[in-house]
Amino acid sequence: DIKMEPSSGRPVDYQISITVVEARQLVGLNMDPVVCVEIGEDKKYTSMKESTNCPYYNEYFVFDFHVPPDVMFDKILKLSVIHSKNLLRSGTLVGTFKLDVGTVYSQPEHQFYHKWAMLSDPDDITAGCKGYIKCDIAVVGKGDNIKTPHKANETDEDDIEGMLSRGFDETKSDFFFNLFFLWARFYVKIYRAEGLPKMNTSIMANVKKAFIGENRDLVDPYVQVVFAGQRTSVQKSSYEPIWNEQVVFTEMFPPLCKRIKVQIRDSDKVNDVAIGTHFIDLRKIANDGDKGFLPTMGPAWVNMYGSTRHYTLIDEHQDLNEGLGEGVSFRARLLISVAVEILDTTSTEIVSSTEVKGDRWQLVGRRRRPPSAARTGRGTIFGGIRDSSGMTLSATGKIEEFFLFGSFLEATMIDRKIGDKPISFEVTIGNYGNQIDGVSKPTAAKKKKKEGGGESDEEESELIQQNSSEDEADDDGDLVSVSSTPPMKPVITDRNYFHLPYFEKKPCIYIKSWWQDQRRRLYNSNIMDKIADKMPQHSIPDVFVWMMSNNKRVAYARIPSKDILYSIVDEETGKDCGKVKAVFLRLPGKKGFGPAGWTVQAKMEIYLWLGLNKQRKDFLSGLPNGFEENKAPRTSPCLQSVPPVSLVYNMKQVFQLRAHMYQARSLFAADSSGLSDPFARVFFSTHSQVTEVLSETLCPTWDQLLVFEDVELFGEAGELRDDPPIIVVEVYDQDTVGKAEFIGRTFAKPITKMCDEHYGPPRFPPQLEYYQIYRGNSTAGDLLAAFELLQVKLPPIDGPTDSERGPILPVPMGIRPILSRYRIEVLFWGLRDLRRVNLALVDRPRVDIECAGRGVQSALIQNYKKNPNFSTLVKWFEVDLPENELLHPPLNVRVVDCRAFGRYTLVGSHAVTILVWNCSPTFERASQCGQTSMHTCNIYLLCQLACSLIRRSLLYPQNEEKEEKKKKKKKKKGEVEEDDETDESMLDWWSKYFASIETLMEVRNRFCSILFCSILFFSVYNKELEAEYDNFEDWLHTFNLYRGKAGDDDEAALDDDRIVGRFKGSMCMYKLPLSEEITREVGFDPNMGMFQSIPHNDPINVLVRVFVVRATDLHPADVNGKADPYVVIKLGKSELKDKENYISKQLNPVFGKAFDMEATFPMESMLTVSVYDWDLVGTDDLIGETKIDLENRFYSKHRATCGIANSYSVHGYNVWRDPMKPSQILAKLCKEGKLDGPHYGPGGRVKVANRKQTDEHLALTVLKHWEEIPRVGCKLIPEHVETRPLLNPDHPGIEQGRIEMWVDMFPMDMPAPGPAIDISPRKPKKYELRVIIWNTDEVILEDDDYFTGEKSSDIFVRGWLKGQQEDKQDTDVHYHSLTGEGNFNWRFVYPFDYLMAEEKIVISKKESMFSWDETEYKIPARLTLQVWDADHFSADDFLGAIELDLNRFPRGAKTAKQCSINMVQNQAELPCISIFKQKRVKGWWPFVARDENDEMELTGKVEAELHLMSAEEAEKSPVGLGRNEPDPLEKPNRPDTSLMWFVNPLKSIRYFIWHNYRWLILKALGLLLLLLLLGLFLYSFPGYLVKKMLGA
Repeated sequence: DIKMEPSSGRPVDYQISITVVEARQLVGLNMDPVVCVEIGEDKKYTSMKESTNCPYYNEYFVFDFHVPPDVMFDKILKLSVIHSKNLLRSGTLVGTFKLDVGTVYSQPEHQFYHKWAMLSDPDDITAGCKGYIKCDIAVVGKGDNIKTPHKANETDEDDIEGMLSRGFDETKSDFFFNLFFLWARFYVKIYRAEGLPKMNTSIMANVKKAFIGENRDLVDPYVQVVFAGQRTSVQKSSYEPIWNEQVVFTEMFPPLCKRIKVQIRDSDKVNDVAIGTHFIDLRKIANDGDKGFLPTMGPAWVNMYGSTRHYTLIDEHQDLNEGLGEGVSFRARLLISVAVEILDTTSTEIVSSTEVKGDRWQLVGRRRRPPSAARTGRGTIFGGIRDSSGMTLSATGKIEEFFLFGSFLEATMIDRKIGDKPISFEVTIGNYGNQIDGVSKPTAAKKKKKEGGGESDEEESELIQQNSSEDEADDDGDLVSVSSTPPMKPVITDRNYFHLPYFEKKPCIYIKSWWQDQRRRLYNSNIMDKIADKMPQHSIPDVFVWMMSNNKRVAYARIPSKDILYSIVDEETGKDCGKVKAVFLRLPGKKGFGPAGWTVQAKMEIYLWLGLNKQRKDFLSGLPNGFEENKAPRTSPCLQSVPPVSLVYNMKQVFQLRAHMYQARSLFAADSSGLSDPFARVFFSTHSQVTEVLSETLCPTWDQLLVFEDVELFGEAGELRDDPPIIVVEVYDQDTVGKAEFIGRTFAKPITKMCDEHYGPPRFPPQLEYYQIYRGNSTAGDLLAAFELLQVKLPPIDGPTDSERGPILPVPMGIRPILSRYRIEVLFWGLRDLRRVNLALVDRPRVDIECAGRGVQSALIQNYKKNPNFSTLVKWFEVDLPENELLHPPLNVRVVDCRAFGRYTLVGSHAVTILVWNCSPTFERASQCGQTSMHTCNIYLLCQLACSLIRRSLLYPQNEEKEEKKKKKKKKKGEVEEDDETDESMLDWWSKYFASIETLMEVRNRFCSILFCSILFFSVYNKELEAEYDNFEDWLHTFNLYRGKAGDDDEAALDDDRIVGRFKGSMCMYKLPLSEEITREVGFDPNMGMFQSIPHNDPINVLVRVFVVRATDLHPADVNGKADPYVVIKLGKSELKDKENYISKQLNPVFGKAFDMEATFPMESMLTVSVYDWDLVGTDDLIGETKIDLENRFYSKHRATCGIANSYSVHGYNVWRDPMKPSQILAKLCKEGKLDGPHYGPGGRVKVANRKQTDEHLALTVLKHWEEIPRVGCKLIPEHVETRPLLNPDHPGIEQGRIEMWVDMFPMDMPAPGPAIDISPRKPKKYELRVIIWNTDEVILEDDDYFTGEKSSDIFVRGWLKGQQEDKQDTDVHYHSLTGEGNFNWRFVYPFDYLMAEEKIVISKKESMFSWDETEYKIPARLTLQVWDADHFSADDFLGAIELDLNRFPRGAKTAKQCSINMVQNQAELPCISIFKQKRVKGWWPFVARDENDEMELTGKVEAELHLMSAEEAEKSPVGLGRNEPDPLEKPNRPDTSLMWFVNPLKSIRYFIWHNYRWLILKALGLLLLLLLLGLFLYSFPGYLVKKMLGA
C-alpha cells in the first residue's frame, strides 16, 4: 500500500450533540420525570417537569471527546427517564433507550433528527413500552458538515398516538429502527482458545515457583463479552483453556448497538490485561431481507492479533491487544459461536430453560439464574455435553496439513537507522515459525497418523506450546520447518538506505502447519469481491513477515492468508499466490504514527505460496525461471522431496533504466518560508540516483534524465518484460543544515523493452504520466515522469560511465511535451490581511507571477496601510506551454515586501493549478453561448438577442397577474371566511420569516389559511451565501497566501494557521494568435485584455448594515450546560458590542438586532460576527465566530449588496429596502452589459424602441429572471437570510453553533437608504385564560365507606398551564360522590404571555435562588386538567387527566354521554379547534389514565368552559377566582350526602339507609302489611264465621 502510515488508533476530536425535545406516554401516574443522557462515563440531566407524563424539555447537550474512532464508535449512548430524582434520592427508573455512537455516525449527515425513541426495561421484558422520547442526535468529527433542518420553529407537533394507531411508516421514518418492539436473547458461546502467549516473565515464574509452588503455564485466561458486560470463568494456568460456557443477554431487536466485543484477558492479582480482541459486527452475520436470517455465526475460530508475543513488563503495543490499530503478531484464536432467539414476551416460559438450534445448551434468562451463576455473574456454564471438549471434531472442520513456502528475491531500502548488524527475516503463520514460542505438529494430527489416517473421535489440542525456539522433527522423520533466513550483513545503498546482497542466491523459507480445512471460506472470498465481509468467520491466520536485526524485531508486514492460498481452480486462488510481490515493512503500533511511519523500513521482493501439503508439487511454479534448487541434506530416508533452502539463479538479464523526471507540482511545504528545496531520489533494485535540487519552489521542473546502467535482474526475459520490478521515487527537501527532510513517496512501473524489440510506437517512447505522491495517509503532490527499462546486450557499453558527476541530461525530445505559445493575463486587484514578516509590518508589497520560467510583476503598492490595491490592474506575459493542458505547470504567486537597501522579503506564496485559472469569466460566458474557438471568443453578443430574451422574460408577469386576478375573483365569491383574511397592519418582518421557513410548510398545508398563504416569502439558506454562489468569485478570485511549514494530521495543524494574507485578482490564459473578433468588438479596451467591464478599484465608502436574527445549537459555555450569549460585530478597526443585551441561559437565542457601520473598501472589508458568553466574573468567552469577505460580495455580478425582494411595495411590512428601484437596477444592469434597453410599452410588453414610462413590477420580474439572459445574465441575490457556522480556534473544524443573519451594503455616493427594518424579537402578547369547571361525571370511585362499604370519591379538579406548575389551581372538594358526579362551578384564571407566530408560551423565571437573572423559556401552550380523590390522613389519589393543546384540541362533547375515550385516542381523526381563534368553548372532555396493563382507560368526564381574553379585555371585565367577586359564580347544587359524617351524622345515615335500602324497606313494609292483614283475617274469621252460622 502506498499509504504507509496506519490510520486507525489515532485520537480524533468528536462532538456529540443531543437535543431532548419531549417525552410522551410515560408509564406512571402523576410523574416528575427527568431525562438522563449518558455517553460512556459522562452523564447530563434535563430539568425536572412536575406532575406530567408528557413533559416538554427542548434542552440541548454537548459532549466533547478526543479518542480514536474505534473507541468513539463503540461508546454506548443511553437515554433514561427517571421519576422523582433530586439531591436526596436517585429516583425510580422508568425506561431506557440505548444505541452505539457508530450507528449514529453511519447515518446520512451523521445524525438522527426528530426521531422517537422507545423506552423499555431490559430487566422486565414483559412490561412492554415505557414511553417515547423525541430527540435529535448528531455526531460531528473534524471537518464534518451537518445539514440540520431549520430550527426556528418547533410547532411541528407530532401526533405520536395517531402514528402508533396508523402503524409504522418506514418512508416517514418517525421512529428509530426498533419500533416493532421485539425482544431477543443473544447467545455468545465460548468453547476454547489456543495459542495463547506467555503473560509472565521467566523471573516471575521462578518467584511463583518459590513462593506458591506453581511451575505451570504463565497465563490465567478468561473471556469477556463487552457488549453484555459479562465474562466467563477464569481458567488458571492454561495455554489451551476449555470453557464451554455461554454469555446470555437480552436486548431489543434489531439492536441499535451493532458490535460485540469479545476479548481474551489474563487474570492478574494487580491488573487484568488484554491478550487479544475480536469484534463481531452483527450486520455482517445477518440479513434483513425477505429471505434473510437472524445474526448467526459459527462455531468458528476467530484469530486475534496484537503486540509481539515476547512478554515484557511494560508492553508498548498494548493498545493493539485492545483492538486499536493493526495487530503486528498472532496472539491467539478463539472458538466461539453467536446465535439469536426472538422472544415471545407473552409467554410465561421466557425465563425457563429452552433449546436453541437443537443443541442441549442450558439457557438462563437475565432475571433469574441458578445460585452458582448468580454468584459469579460471569455468564452461564452449559451442560448436557457429550464429551469433555463440548465440540465434536467435525464441527470445526477436518485438520489438514498446510505448507507455506516463501522466497526472498530482493531486500532493499533498509533504513540505515537500524544499524549494520546482521539482518534476517522471519515468517510466521499462527504460532508456526515463531522463534519465541513456536509450535510443532498438533497432538491430534500425530495420533491420526499413528492410527493409519483414520479420523479420531475426539479432538484434543490443536496447538502444543514448545519452549524451544526451533521446530522439532516429528518421530516419523518429517521435515524440519525453516522459518527464517540466514542473518546477513547489510550493504550501503546511499546515505539513507541499506540493501542485502542476495544477488543470484535467494534465501527461502518453508513452514508446515495444521489447521481445520476451511479453505472454502477463503476460496469464496477470492471468487466474489468483498464476500469476506459477509462471511467474517476466520480460518487460517494471517502471515507475518518480521525483519530481525541483532535478534530484535524491527519492522513487519502482514499478509492475509487468503491472498496467497493455492487452489487447483484459478478463480479460487489468492491474488498473490505464486507471484513475486513488492512488500514494504513498517514499524509496529504507535511507532508507525507520524514521520516515523512515513519511512520505509525495508522493501522486499518476496514470493509466497500457501496450500495443502499434498498439493505442494506446484509451489515453485510461479517463480521467475532460471534457478537451481539448493536443498538441505535429508534428515530421514523416508523424505521424498525437501523444499529448497535457497535458490541459485544462473540466468540474469542486464538492463538500463531511464527515469525521465520532468516536474512535480503542489508539493508539501517543508520550510518555514512556506516553500521547499525539492529533489527526487529514484530507487530501482539495489540502485539509487537523485535529481538536482531546485530552490524555493513547490512546483519544481527538473527536466532531467537519470540513467541507471548495468541493472542486473534475474529470471527469464519474457517474465521481466511483462512484470518488471517497481520503481520507488522519494521526494526530499534539501536543508542547508542537517539531514534532508522527507516530503513524500510514489511508486511506478517502467515500460520494458527487450533487445530483440523495436524502439518505436506505440509503446516507445513512453508518455509522461502523473504519479500521486503520498506523505503518510495524505497526498503531498504529483510527479510528472516516465520510466523505461531497456535490455542491453552483454558485454556492457565500452568505456567508463560516471553519471553522477557528468552533465545533467535533459528529457529527450520524443518524451518532452510539445510546446505552444500562450498568453497569460493577470488581473492585479489588491492584497489583504498581510501579516508581519520577521516582526516587521508589510509596507510596500509586490506580487510576482511565474509560470514555466516566465512571469510578470505587479505594480508596487506604495503604502499598503493606506491603500492595499494595485494601481495597474491588468498585465500579461507570453510563455511556451505544453499543448496537452493536463501537463501544464502550476502558476506560482509570490508576494514580496520591498524593504530598505533593495532587500526583498518573501511574505507568502500560492500555487494555482491549471484547473482553476485556465478560463476567465469571458471565456466561460462565451463557451455557454457556443462562441468559443481556440480559446478565443467574441465577448459580446448582439443586443437583439438579449432584448429578445427580455421580451420573453417579461411575458411571465402578464400571465402571473392574470392568474392572481382569477384567484382574487374566486376569493370574492366567499370561499374564504372573513375571519381568516389577513390584516396587513398585524404583519411584520417576522411574519415573512416564519412563513419562509421550510418547517412551516406542514403548518401551511394543515391550516391552509390566508394568514400564511398571502404572506410574501424570502429565501432562507441553510448554509453560507458563499456556498450557494461559488464564493462570489465570478470574476474576482481570492488566493490564500501561505508561509511556514505545512502541518501533518498528527500535529493537528491546519492550513489556516499558515495563511499570512490574501491576494485578490484573476488569471486568464489563451492560445496565440488572438482572434480578431475581440479587437473588432465595440468598446474593446486593449489595456484590459480579457477583463473588460471591470470596475475601478479605488477606495469607496460603504454603509454596512448587519442583521443578526438568531443563533442555534450554541456550544454550552457555563457549568450549568447553558450560555449567556451576546453579539460582537467587528469591521476593520470598528467594533460594536451588544454586551448589555446578553440573553441569559440560552443556547438558541433570538437576537433580532441590526447594526450599522461605515467602512472603506478595500481597507475594511473583512466582517467578523462573533458570539460571546457573558460572565459575571472574569473575561467573556468566545463561543464562535464567522468571517465574511464583503468586498467580493460588493463587486460580484450577482449583486449581493441588497437582496431583490419578491414583490415591490412602498410601505408595509414588505417595504422595498434598496434605495434603487427595480427599474433603476435593471437600467444599470443593461448599461453595464451594454444592452440597449429596457424600454416598456403598453400591455406589459417590452419594446426596443422609444422609451416609455417604466413599470416597477415588470422590471422586478426581469430581475428575477436575469440569469436567463445570455452572456451577461446571472442569478441575482434574492431577499434572504443565510445560516453560517460558528467556529472556534480552540476547536478547529467543528461547528460551535450556527447563526442566522444577512448583510446589506450601500455605497455612500448613492442615495441614502431608508432606516433599517425592525427585526427586534416579537414581544409576547399578554392573555388571560379563564377555565370554569362546571361538573364532572362518571369519575371512578376510589374509597370504601367505613360503615357501609359503599364506593365513593371525594372529588376535586386541579389545573395548570404547562410550564407553570407552581401556579396550580384546585377546585373545592365535592365530598362523598357516590356516582362519580361532581358539581363545582369553579373558575381558574391563568394569565400568560404568548407568541402567536411560534405558538409558544413565554415564561421568564429564575432557575434557582442563586441565579443572577431570569431565564426565558418557550414552551407549547397546553392546559392540563386532572381529577383527584381527596384524602385527609394520606396523600391524595390521582384518578385521571387530560392535556389540551390550546392550538389544536378536539371540540368538547355536548353531553356527558357523547363524551368518550375516543376523543383522546383518535384525536388526529377528529375536528380540532384553537382557543386563539375560537376564543370561547364549552363542552365535555374525558379524563384518562393507564391501568395495570398499561392500557388507556376512561376515569371520568369533565364539563368545562374555556374563555380566552387579551390582557386589555380582561382588565375591562375582571373576574374572581373560584366563586369570588367580581362576577361570582353560583354555588353548586350538591346533594346532602356530600356533607361530612361529623357535621350531620343523622342526616347522612338517613340518606345512606334510604338510598341503599329503600326498595328493601318498601318490600318489607308491604310484606308486613300483608301479614298484618292476614293476621287480622285469621283473628276475625272464626268469630265472623260463628256469627254467620248462628245467624246472629
